[in-house]
Amino acid sequence: METEEAITSRRAVKHYDPEYTMGEEEKQLLLELAMHSPTAFNIQNWRFLVVDEPKQRQRLCEAAGGQQQVLDASMLIVLCADLQAWQKQPERYWHSAPQKVQDFVLPAIHDYYAGKEQTMRDEAMRSCGIAAQTLMLAATSMGYESCPMDGFYFDEVARIINLPADHIVTMFVVIGKGIKEPWERPGQLPREDVVVQDRF
Repeated sequence: METEEAITSRRAVKHYDPEYTMGEEEKQLLLELAMHSPTAFNIQNWRFLVVDEPKQRQRLCEAAGGQQQVLDASMLIVLCADLQAWQKQPERYWHSAPQKVQDFVLPAIHDYYAGKEQTMRDEAMRSCGIAAQTLMLAATSMGYESCPMDGFYFDEVARIINLPADHIVTMFVVIGKGIKEPWERPGQLPREDVVVQDRF
């Protein structure tokens, strides 16, 4: 599928075939594609928690108010972020770059994040949002449906998945074979309402 078609045909689908199983190679491909998503300073702060265990799915479904797609979709990904990724051996993110580049970038990473909790969180949310869209477009191109979700109790989900103290939960992404068409697009704003030229 062409990129343009994947973008225009992607919809948030809520109903999935619980009997359908995605192949392991397809799942791994989706995750590998998502890992090509950009992050500031290449710190790759997203963490893709893939939930397969039925009991764990059930717990997360309850934390999401009983939303059935949490159980029925072929893949449930709890998209998290490591807020401290910037200082966990940051040389890993630039090991293939020339030494001159490393000497410039590594101190810049420290200066950008150190002591700036809001920046850490903002970058985590941006990174995970981009990764989620990559996942969903890749799924669409492979003939699957998907849905981003934030309709759940974040603190309860963190407890269920044993979230590390320096991580945050950003959203769920479910992927699978849809069994019910989504609603028609409810309304698209005209371009002149959302595209601004040069300044407001």
